[in-house]
Amino acid sequence: MTSNREPDSRHRVVVVGGGMAGTRLAQQLAATAAEGGVEVTVIGEEPHPAYNRVLLAEVLAGRYAPDVIALPAPAAARRLGGVRAVRIDRDPGEVVCDDGRRVPYDSLVLATGSNPVLPPLRGLFGPHGHELPDGVHAFRTMDDCLALAAAVRPGVRAVVIGGGLLGVSAARALAQRGAQVVLAHQGEHLMERQLDAGASEVLRRHVETLGVEVHTECRVRGLRTRPPEGGGSTADGGKAVGGSAVSAVSAVELADGYALEADLVVLACGVRPRVGLARAAGLEVARGVVVDDELRTSDPRVFAIGDCAEHDGVLYGLAGPAQDQADMLARVLGHRAAHGHGTGHRYTGSRTLTRLTLASANSPLSPLDLAAFGETTPAPGDDVVHLADATRNAYRKVVVRGDRLVGGILLGDLGSVGALARTWEGDEPLPSAPLLHLLTNDGGS
Repeated sequence: MTSNREPDSRHRVVVVGGGMAGTRLAQQLAATAAEGGVEVTVIGEEPHPAYNRVLLAEVLAGRYAPDVIALPAPAAARRLGGVRAVRIDRDPGEVVCDDGRRVPYDSLVLATGSNPVLPPLRGLFGPHGHELPDGVHAFRTMDDCLALAAAVRPGVRAVVIGGGLLGVSAARALAQRGAQVVLAHQGEHLMERQLDAGASEVLRRHVETLGVEVHTECRVRGLRTRPPEGGGSTADGGKAVGGSAVSAVSAVELADGYALEADLVVLACGVRPRVGLARAAGLEVARGVVVDDELRTSDPRVFAIGDCAEHDGVLYGLAGPAQDQADMLARVLGHRAAHGHGTGHRYTGSRTLTRLTLASANSPLSPLDLAAFGETTPAPGDDVVHLADATRNAYRKVVVRGDRLVGGILLGDLGSVGALARTWEGDEPLPSAPLLHLLTNDGGS
């Protein structure tokens, strides 16, 4: 394969994706770039500066302004904002963008993230288009957040579909803004991927004190729509705008036929890795873009990190693992730029921790801090320490294997959550004190 690269030029690293994973990688490559070893280009589809996606709910709640959650701009990196990569030409090694420019690379990193899952609901899309009805929003990007923030006002009727981490966060934020919020979740209990039934009940009680009406085992069948105010309607109930029908949501219809009136609907039904660019380029894709222990795809010049990457059969979809991957890959690429080959560093997986703090100025209760991590279902021979205190709105359960903490579900004050989570994250041996001491106020520290 021929190359148009000058013999003495820097190693060109192109990162497709300007979110948390791509930005972290560019930041970690800054020292190598400053020394002249690499040239970093970040192609970001969103026009906004990179931001901490974990804190979007705080922006929606009005606690933070958008610029507060902005990430530091990577030093010595070129950023192409508001530009979408539409094709990868692996030979000669270029990324083709929607504005027509072609960006050459020596190493390409896919940090394309994930898209929100849009459930197959009747009325979600009109018969002639792919636009969501007015008032229906996903909650994944800064634009989603700003659109919701502009639409919410005291007394507005909002229905959040999905009771996972994102749905609970969105419901709390909307309630903070004065909306009348209903949270509709198909599963048996909230955040069922992270919490058991007991912990979820504590969470539910707390969310309800924040002004959110919670319905579990509640299947949504479709949306009811109406013409927007002041618009002429079409035959199917939409409004004619530029030759297409645009409707506005009026209610959420449940499987039992009951309808929840709604001015706003938030879709919080999970995410799906963005793998279209990789698949079209002929890279190996399973659920995500398949990578090895050096985070290489099936093309040794192309890497993947973050939500889109599938390592050893695992899709993490969390900020912590994305940062772990970015840090490791920065070492690999920096060494490759200097020496022409990898470092021997290996990514062996991440210890995933889910954290959430639920607070509201409108609630008389103290904030509820939540952490869930590791293996929360005990294996034979494991010890389980369990403490529930309804008067303090606390729930603590840890699973111990030998002298190691292997998992836990913790709801309560920040101090106890932090100490136990640090013990697990560091894979540290537990103190010799009785196991119940793990669940005291100091978390066993």
